[in-house]
Amino acid sequence: MNMSGGTEGEVQHEIVIVGAGICGLATALALHRKGIKCIVLERSESLRYIGGGIGIMANGWRALHQLGVDSILKQTADPIVGSKDIWLDKNKQRDMSFMSSEARCLRRSDLINTLYNALPPNVVKFGHQIVSVKLDPQTNNPILQLQDGNSLSSKVLVGCDGANSVVADFLQLKHTKVAGLCSARGLTNYPNGHPFTNEFVRMKRNNTAVGRVPIDSKLVYWFVAHPWVQTDTQIPQDKELIRQYTLQSVKSFPKEIVELIKDTDYETLSFTRIRYRRPWDLLLGSFRKGTVTVAGDAMHVMGPFIGQGGSAGLEDAIVLARNLAKKMSMTPTDPRSIEEALDQYVKERRMRIVRMSTQTYLTGKLITESTPLLVKFACIILMILLFRDASGHTKYDCGTL
Repeated sequence: MNMSGGTEGEVQHEIVIVGAGICGLATALALHRKGIKCIVLERSESLRYIGGGIGIMANGWRALHQLGVDSILKQTADPIVGSKDIWLDKNKQRDMSFMSSEARCLRRSDLINTLYNALPPNVVKFGHQIVSVKLDPQTNNPILQLQDGNSLSSKVLVGCDGANSVVADFLQLKHTKVAGLCSARGLTNYPNGHPFTNEFVRMKRNNTAVGRVPIDSKLVYWFVAHPWVQTDTQIPQDKELIRQYTLQSVKSFPKEIVELIKDTDYETLSFTRIRYRRPWDLLLGSFRKGTVTVAGDAMHVMGPFIGQGGSAGLEDAIVLARNLAKKMSMTPTDPRSIEEALDQYVKERRMRIVRMSTQTYLTGKLITESTPLLVKFACIILMILLFRDASGHTKYDCGTL
């Protein structure tokens, strides 16, 4: 990176975004659409696609439309027409139609590459890992210390650096919690076409849940979730171990599920323990200090139970860029104006993410076998009171860019 003022060894930029995941790239693109320059610092040497696939619901597609990439992405994935929940040990089934609402499952690589390709060249700086953040005692600008010993400063810093966010630590947000569940995920290709309908199917037997959803006529995304045990610690390091362990978990499921996992693409396999921020921490947390804030998983990582992690990050990008553009167009050099923009962003997002996280948290408690019966009963009551419309979270509109 070129030197441009500041103290020796320090580079200055208008806006720095940390993390080139879905939210980081979407935030950069939203700012670009508003004519605001920024850079994205990514610790890896290339783009990462961990997770294989990602479901995007109607609210996420509204955000992608504002970014101008929805029409490109819709060409890569077929619509999901509904969902089906099957309890194998109870011989029970529940169906829901998505016909009046946009829903598709995308390859993570398609989503990330599309966002990246829509950006100007050299916006993303690879191989730049930050280790700490501080505020300049004279200007109050954020200063990032990099792992290579260099530093850079900016007028605005946005942490999109995931569940273990360095920027969130600077804001002194409560640490994320680990759920009692872990998840294996992957993509399976059927060269001659798969036999599945365009539905999101979830099957459950005892403590194990399996989900599958087609991306197109040949590619299927799947996940398997089950209680985490101490012996799971070494699994993420070995893809063959992930496959064998997952096959063992689903051996009592229908044959097509076993075959789906048996034939999966090795490169897309991943195994993670589910992390989340508690709803009350989101309600009370301070998401802005000076001109530093967070977005995406760094702000509100949540379990996958309502499928909103990625879409929520896309919403963050639109709301953040809209508020920054409004203030920076009037008083671009006034840090107080930028702080007001970030405060407005946090105000707009807080209750939205608290509500989504609460629904996710309660759903996670209900499907976890170790949750005490009394707690489950309380969760059911809260779900009835707060989330009578279980898919209401998909109807949200984050507004125009």
